[in-house]
Parts: sequence; structure tokens; C-alpha cells
Amino acid sequence: MSSSQKLVVLGSINADHILTLEHFPHPGQTLTGHNYQVAFGGKGANQAVAAGRSGADISFIACLGEDAIGAQIKQQLAQDRVDTHAIQTVAQQSTGVALIFVNAVAENCIGICAGANACLSTDYVQQHAELIRSAQALLLQLETPLESIIAAAKIAQQANVKVILNPAPARELPEELLRLVDIITPNETEALSLTGVIVHDEKDAAEAAYVLHSKGIKTVVITMGSRGVWLSENGQGQLVAGFKVKAVDTIAAGDTFNGAFVTALLEGKTALDAARFGNAAAAIAVTRSGGQPSVPWREEIDAFLNTQTAL
Repeated sequence: MSSSQKLVVLGSINADHILTLEHFPHPGQTLTGHNYQVAFGGKGANQAVAAGRSGADISFIACLGEDAIGAQIKQQLAQDRVDTHAIQTVAQQSTGVALIFVNAVAENCIGICAGANACLSTDYVQQHAELIRSAQALLLQLETPLESIIAAAKIAQQANVKVILNPAPARELPEELLRLVDIITPNETEALSLTGVIVHDEKDAAEAAYVLHSKGIKTVVITMGSRGVWLSENGQGQLVAGFKVKAVDTIAAGDTFNGAFVTALLEGKTALDAARFGNAAAAIAVTRSGGQPSVPWREEIDAFLNTQTAL
């Protein structure tokens, strides 16, 4: 189902180099891994793909390196129903890279080289201001320069475009940006960075959401892994339970949730139904390896929801 509402995603593109290990190495230790693969990733690209495959009308503002893998990624994005005309190839830059270890219990640790992602400047954002203004929603993450993220959010807010921020990777953020955000989607680690609250359970999630509401953010969605998400709207919170699946790796689970969640909102679903849709998409993604290769298509999500019951 295609949404008539337009989504713009602004963010990062990486080539993910993924290696599965029994456990993460200690300093000075060499481990033999298996299942090495190179997959297309980056939080921005993952979320754009999740939205495209979920059925959104989505344009992506991003930067690629002048290399073979950058060209391959752009071609793949188009196949995933992402409008790529606002993706710039930056001369004499490499496409961003992520080096990812996955352990035996599907946890991951990641090191990133920004590459061309660092070239997503405020000037480049301004070049695509009209694209942002033409959308109904702007989805942002934190793997590109912060000043450009703020610039994009300001353009969106002035045009009454809904601003959704996935504040990942975790970091402190200026109030200037938080004041521009309508919906924020941190995980437990990111919620801690933004609020100082350690999220162990629903009570903690409600406390963290309250802190974020106090900064002017109307809707707070705290992703809590297999438990699901804490959805809080104007101070009223509830757990939207996750789905029970056997996880293989969790690399793009949060990104898949974000892309699918925003797609569902743009189709007119309530935040509760959109969160359940996002949970279903993420549940499918964790049963597969890799970043973008794990992201499900709309038909798969709808079929999953027809057969699953929440925990």
C-alpha cells in the first residue's frame, strides 16, 4: 500500500562489514569469526529502505563517496523504492564504512568511519529545502553533521512538516534541536544520554519520557528490544508489546522500526497501531542477517501481523 503522504529521510549511508564471533574480543585478542559479509547500511539508508519497502513515498537526502560501492548502493536504494535524486556523490571521498561484530546472542558492537557522510553540509541541506517543505514528515538520525540536522529540522518546522528524530548513535543533544522535534524514538541507551534515566522497566521508561516531554516533545517512543516500545503521547504512556521471534542479529532492528513506524503514521494509523506495525517489521528483521538485507517488505509485515499475537 503506497502512502499519498510524502516522507523525507536525511541521513547516513555506510557499507557494513559484518563478522560473527562467539564473543567480542578483549584488547589484544584475535578471534576467528564466521559468516563474513558486506551489506549496505547506515542509519539513514536503513530507515529509508525500511520506509520504501513498507510502502512510503520517500525521498532520501544523503552523500555517497566516489567509489564503486557508492554506485552500487544508490542503485539498490532505487530498487527499494527510494527516490535517490537528492543523494550526492562527493568527489575524492569514500562512502561511509561500519565495521560490525555480532556475538553468539545476536548483540553487536560497531565502529564507524563517516567518509562522505561528513560532507552532508548545511549548504547541501539548503539546496534541498524545497524537498523538505514539500513533505509531511522528516525523519532524522545522528550519523551526519549536527548543524545540518538542525538546519533541516528548522526548515521542516517552519513549513509545519512533522519532525521525527531517532537520536542514534547516543549522544547529548542541544535544546535547540530538541525544541524542533515532534516525535523522538530513542532506545534505552539513547534515552539515558538524553534524560539521565536508566531504563530497566516500564516505570523507568515513563520517567524518561516525562523528561523528554518537558523539553517540548509531544510524542516519545522508547524502543526496548524484544519487549517492544514505550509509547508516550502528551504524558500518557503504555507498553506496546513486541513479538516473540528467534533473533539472528539485531543490526537494523531499530532502523527498521523507525522506517515502518513513520510510514504507518503517514498512512493515518494511530501512534499505537503504527508502533505495533513497526514492532512487526523489526521482529522480522532480527530473524535475518545484515542491515538492509534484513528489512522486510510490506507484504511480509502485513502477513506477519495477520498470524502473530503480541507477547
